[in-house]
Amino acid sequence: MFRGANAINLDVKGRVTIPTRYRQSLLDDCNGQLICTIDTQQPCLLLYPLPEWEEIELKLSRLSSMNQHERRLQRLLLGYASEGEMDKNGRFLLGAPLRQHAKLDKKIMLVGQFNKFEIWDADVWQQQIDLDVATEQDASFELTERLQDFSL
Repeated sequence: MFRGANAINLDVKGRVTIPTRYRQSLLDDCNGQLICTIDTQQPCLLLYPLPEWEEIELKLSRLSSMNQHERRLQRLLLGYASEGEMDKNGRFLLGAPLRQHAKLDKKIMLVGQFNKFEIWDADVWQQQIDLDVATEQDASFELTERLQDFSL
């Protein structure tokens, strides 16, 4: 399980260095094999260990290529999907199309989200967090049924 927001740098070759605390788990679970694709709802990337991504691919394979909405999702997620291996220094290469989609600059955020990571430009991440906090504090914000029963 991945959790926490980590400020990291994108190097000049487009590589991100996975924080040390996640590396052994990624080596044990997937031999460092990772898949990165775009998030279709947010201006960020999604980085999956290979076994987790294979579950997504299975779900995508069950969608119809004849339905325009389902085909669009397949096209975006699979079309941007980039497979790679974490190198001995814990680095993973993000291809230019992925970096362009998320508008990544040098300073980025690697955010654990259970079975995957989100990769954000640091400034965009901060804007999103500010918006999320403001929304949570807005008294007119309507909670879903599941959130009504959620407590810390």
